[in-house]
Amino acid sequence: MGLDEYHRKRDFKATAEPRGEVHASGPRLSFVIQKHAASHLHYDFRLELDGVLKSWAVPKGPSLDPSVKRLAVHVEDHPIEYGTFEGIIPRGEYGGGTVMLWDRGTWTPLDDARKGYRKGHLRFALQGERLRGAWHLVRSRRAPEGEKEQWLLFKSEDEESRPEAEGVITEQETTSIDTGRTMEEIAADADARWDSRAPAAEAMVRTKPAPKKPAAKKPAGRTAGSGDAARAEVPGSRKAGFPAAVAPELATLVDEVPVGDDWLHEIKYDGYRLLCLKRGGRVRVETRKGNDWTGRFPTLAAAVERLPAETAVLDGEVVMLTPQGTTSFQALQNVLNTGREADLVFYAFDLLYLDGRDLRPAPLLARKEALRGLMAGADAAGPLRFSDHILGHGEEFYRQACRTGLEGIISKRADSKYQAKRTREWLKVKCVQRQEFVIGGFTDPKGSRGHFGALLVGVHDEGGRLLYAGKVGTGFNQERLRELYERMAPLEQADSPFADHGRRGRRPAGVHWIRPELVAELEFTEWTEEGNVRHPVFQGLREDKSAREVVRERPKELPADAKSGAKPKPSRPAAARSTPSPTARPVPRSTARARARGK
Repeated sequence: MGLDEYHRKRDFKATAEPRGEVHASGPRLSFVIQKHAASHLHYDFRLELDGVLKSWAVPKGPSLDPSVKRLAVHVEDHPIEYGTFEGIIPRGEYGGGTVMLWDRGTWTPLDDARKGYRKGHLRFALQGERLRGAWHLVRSRRAPEGEKEQWLLFKSEDEESRPEAEGVITEQETTSIDTGRTMEEIAADADARWDSRAPAAEAMVRTKPAPKKPAAKKPAGRTAGSGDAARAEVPGSRKAGFPAAVAPELATLVDEVPVGDDWLHEIKYDGYRLLCLKRGGRVRVETRKGNDWTGRFPTLAAAVERLPAETAVLDGEVVMLTPQGTTSFQALQNVLNTGREADLVFYAFDLLYLDGRDLRPAPLLARKEALRGLMAGADAAGPLRFSDHILGHGEEFYRQACRTGLEGIISKRADSKYQAKRTREWLKVKCVQRQEFVIGGFTDPKGSRGHFGALLVGVHDEGGRLLYAGKVGTGFNQERLRELYERMAPLEQADSPFADHGRRGRRPAGVHWIRPELVAELEFTEWTEEGNVRHPVFQGLREDKSAREVVRERPKELPADAKSGAKPKPSRPAAARSTPSPTARPVPRSTARARARGK
């Protein structure tokens, strides 16, 4: 259908709705449901397919009861950018009224999506904040010319279904997943306008930018852009030769957001951690394990080479930005597989070495300000970008990250030195459950599915044994199934690699064991009491991590001063301080997520 009809019906000088364009969809497909009070209240159900949002207007909204079939009127395709729209469409314009983001997430076709759409029967699984599990969209009546097609939306019988006698979800969930507002509160906001141009990953930190230091005066005889201004602003750095090897600092998973203005907060990106080392006019791009990936990222290497420094070491993450402005590991892998490396973005968040000086002993805020100065002349539309932050306001920043659909946040002690190990000075707080698992086997495919059915995954315990953690059968398209099968087939072996699964008796029917060498990243809802993951979704292979180091991630306790907001030592530069944030009790992740969803 494309976007011609969508564009024809709207005056973009009068409405804040995004004009948008058709995009190349990656392997991870988005969905959104918007509660829409136009001439009649209804729910707009939208599935990303072929670079647009296929859309249906559902007057009564979705039901979790498989016996309840809801009318879904097929309407014009919408741009993918529409998936973050919440606000007011002016009266008199097409669809004029209030729009709320009621649910969003990803969806996985259970059959060939394009074939099902053409034939009028889509089977799919939703991985949303409010709707999950398997669903159907079935065309009930083809439309005569000039009328809209009628479809039926209904739930499949599974763990996520329930009779309406136990509650109607549209009556129970009445607030925005993005802002926590009701329809009335959105309608009362006369300034509710939305800008689709700024990626969420960048717009978030611009809402409360970190205070900038006064520009330092340039010493006489220095030339602009030489890196001297940045180096002069780094108290605590020391003169040193170029490091022979660099290991990254790693964050510790916690279940609470630290409080107080001694912490700065950054977005947790969903990509590959990389170190960029510039020396002698050449750039080397390394993984966290020291593997040379320069050949995989020539555009990034060229951008770092153009920085105004003779020698430098940058720490950051390479990502693929989605049309919604978030980052997607699946999309990143898809781009790398197709050779479109120039589409990627590297967010630099730390500077470890600059023109003869080791910055690692310097306070983090000072290092970041030096990095900001070094990158001041970088092309804003290029692959090299500064990863901004905010000081304090951790709870608010975390809520906004979860509302925007990001993976989580990284909280760092603002005056901390850089340490080549996992520390409590850097903390990660996740919005969703997500971690790496070792692939230990796969099952035979069923029905029309090719190559394999599901992956069998596990994690290592403290003694190094691989323990079974369940199966994952969603998150794949046909190309990903083929690629992964070709990686697994040569690893097949006779015995189970799991210490607690498949070792006794005959091999389970339809199961193939493999050597435990491949690492998969999964997103899931929770761990069961038996130690399995619930509702896992495959995100991609982690080629930058060793299978031997994969263990179950368990949140640690916050340091005592991070709980109270106390200042352990005022060692960071006075010019870098901000207005103190409230020192309330830290917010557990479950509570903060509930607040972010308006519960």
